Amino acid sequence: MDNEYILKMAGISKAFPGVKALNKVDFNLKKGEVHAVVGENGAGKSTLSKILTGAYKKDEGSIILDGKEVELLDPKHSLNLGISGIYQEFNLIPNLSIAENIFLGREPRTRSVFVNFPELYQNAEYFLKKIGIKKKPQTLVGKLNVAEQQMVEIVKSLSLSSKILIMDEPTSALTESEKNTLFEIIRNLKKRGVSIIFISHIIDEVLEIADRVTVLRDGGYIGTLNISEATPDKIVKMMVGRELKNFYPKEKLKRGEIVLEVKHLTKRDKYEDISFQLYSGEVLGFAGLVGSSRSEVMRGIFGIEPPDSGEIYIRGKRVEISSPSEAIRLKMGFVPEDRRGEGLILTRSVKDNITIAYLPWINSYGFVKQKDEEKITANYGDDLKIRATSYRQMVRDLSGGNQQKVVLAKWLATKPKILILDDPTRGIDVGTKSEIYSLINNLIKEGIGIILISSELSEIINISDRIIVMREGITAAEFSKEEANQELIMHYCFSGEMEV
Repeated sequence: MDNEYILKMAGISKAFPGVKALNKVDFNLKKGEVHAVVGENGAGKSTLSKILTGAYKKDEGSIILDGKEVELLDPKHSLNLGISGIYQEFNLIPNLSIAENIFLGREPRTRSVFVNFPELYQNAEYFLKKIGIKKKPQTLVGKLNVAEQQMVEIVKSLSLSSKILIMDEPTSALTESEKNTLFEIIRNLKKRGVSIIFISHIIDEVLEIADRVTVLRDGGYIGTLNISEATPDKIVKMMVGRELKNFYPKEKLKRGEIVLEVKHLTKRDKYEDISFQLYSGEVLGFAGLVGSSRSEVMRGIFGIEPPDSGEIYIRGKRVEISSPSEAIRLKMGFVPEDRRGEGLILTRSVKDNITIAYLPWINSYGFVKQKDEEKITANYGDDLKIRATSYRQMVRDLSGGNQQKVVLAKWLATKPKILILDDPTRGIDVGTKSEIYSLINNLIKEGIGIILISSELSEIINISDRIIVMREGITAAEFSKEEANQELIMHYCFSGEMEV
């Protein structure tokens, strides 16, 4: 019986200052199976995976690999033993090419020990084509969007020919078609005998791709289910310790005045002739495939990458927004798609991150008013239930869900009238998602106009009052909440004429 297991972990514990990340967790993995690990942010999923990849050392417990007990010393040691991982937060070097990132430390060499770039690019192109990526291997990773970077991480792990592959939220930035491609790759790997640990917050994905599912909660082991006996309700209840009712809270509110209007916004090679209106007290959803330029339009409106032409009106007055500071002054907030790269200063505390956008209002003669800063942090940190040892804890040490709450708190502290949310629940567990949906519902009650970009169609349909579909830099369609459904949206994502 034991020889069917490639990996057995028993009594695994790991503590960080003030936090017990794992507490005597058991986990086993069969040869050639997909074993999903689920749990809320902070449940210990990523910690467990990083112990296996050698990034963290366990405090106690045993790890048996291929029938032998092992001590995983570092990432290189784990790789040598056939264990590789794709982390939720990317481990890529922006100023190196796709090929250099894939084979970093394993580059083919010439006889004179220099990197053999023709062979490097050829090897990379083989794996890129295998997964359906059309980018050239010479392309700098820093020029890729989040979804494309995620695919590079996947290719990098596939190139290692590992016998255990850990995927930590691998679909969080992928479109439906890219996700289907990934699942086909997973099925092929499984046929070749590769064992896969699939960490995800999306229960539908787990039910589709996994053979078994293990649930963690607050660093502890809750249980393991065969996928045949698993249901969404059963998994959620194990994850959060309760049933989640009214998952998408949405009240029909009478919309107010137009708070934002854009006319004919255009940016060369990005988007063209974008026009829409946003009302106070409504959620305007933006759907579209990766490359449709939804995020680029919002970055233009917020002054990060201003458009080449077009007009922006806020509450009926034409404005010129040439920088984010100008957008903030006009009572706009922007939660970016890449929370770690653009939304946070990872080496600063929770307090510093929450108050950074509000500093002009609590600054006196060049000095920050400490009491005001602490009051704002406590107000929004407590309201959003940010889980940290204290508000002085470094943001880099928080779970993904709590990092996202810090980004939200930062913008709510500025008391915006217009709030742009770019994939705000990417990589977030169901419990935290439910909290964010409730927050959005409360914000529109206060009259805030919200623009929501999301790759999850169920999220767009259930949260939005109106939905605009973008395709290749143009607006392809617009629907009311009542008109929208997944098939119709996907039709206009791929083809179709403008429909109002």
